[in-house]
Amino acid sequence: MNIQLKRLWLVYVLIMSLVSVKVFAKDEKVEYKNNSDVKAFAKDYAKKHKKDYKQVLAILEQGEYQQSIIDAISRPAEFTMEWKDYSKIFLKEKRLNQGLAFWKKHEKVIAAVSKKYQVEPEFILAIIGVETWYGNHMGNYRVLDALMTLGFNYPKRSSFFSSELEHFLTMTFEQKLDPLKLKGSYAGAMGFGQFIPSSYQAYAKSHDGKGPIDIWEDEADAIASVANYLHVHKWRYGDLVALQLTGSVDDKLETKGLNPDKTLSELKQKGMNIPETLSPEAKVTLMKMEGSQGAEYWLGFHNFYVITRYNRSTLYSMAVFQLAQLLKYEMNLVK
Repeated sequence: MNIQLKRLWLVYVLIMSLVSVKVFAKDEKVEYKNNSDVKAFAKDYAKKHKKDYKQVLAILEQGEYQQSIIDAISRPAEFTMEWKDYSKIFLKEKRLNQGLAFWKKHEKVIAAVSKKYQVEPEFILAIIGVETWYGNHMGNYRVLDALMTLGFNYPKRSSFFSSELEHFLTMTFEQKLDPLKLKGSYAGAMGFGQFIPSSYQAYAKSHDGKGPIDIWEDEADAIASVANYLHVHKWRYGDLVALQLTGSVDDKLETKGLNPDKTLSELKQKGMNIPETLSPEAKVTLMKMEGSQGAEYWLGFHNFYVITRYNRSTLYSMAVFQLAQLLKYEMNLVK
């Protein structure tokens, strides 16, 4: 073995010696009781948050590994589908009708929340609709199981989910919630708006300011929490969200990430059909989406980017935007 290979081998050995996250075969039994990694996590958490180690460990050792969680997170729809297929999931008449019914049921709360947090009601409603069909599909996994499975047995994002597990424990202690009963998605997202634990701690709000913040059964708290999330991420009330372009578009100018990176004046200089009423200095994201009738070109404005802070996907943000437009249109017809 030459010197270069020896160095590479030593680096590999060192890295593997530091990796504590384990990957298991589907048929291999995974136990969290008497697990050294779980004990180390409990010890660190107890010390950091001044909690009883045995109490923390007793909670964690009741977590159960779920292979179906690993399977689900390995194929998220946002990164495996085109818009023409993705849109069919969220822009259904059934979801729209449920959204209108939810809006009518909570019209006073939604109006008050919209005014307080300066977020249009249709966008609050659209996010809840895309996330959980207005509370009809909030997830059937225990949050503890989801976060432990991903934190201890999903190396790709173990650090993130271990951090979320820490937030989850703190959340349950602070809000006096039972960590063994709370349910959510395969990724540990909870309630009507599917907040992960760190988002719950940072953005969840009690609408009336009383008692624990309940985003699972209290619709008013869920509505206020979603609105506050958008508000904190600098939603601009009344501003454009997205606009479909007509005419020729140069594919090479498509934005690579999520951040608005081009001004409207730049795009206009490239020959794109930009409405004269829009500010030439406004920054946008230029997106190409494969629709049912072929390629569609869209401009995403600041508020479109804010929606991607909820879920880092242009497909997700577009689904929220278009569902919001449908809700607003149908609600105005009713009034």
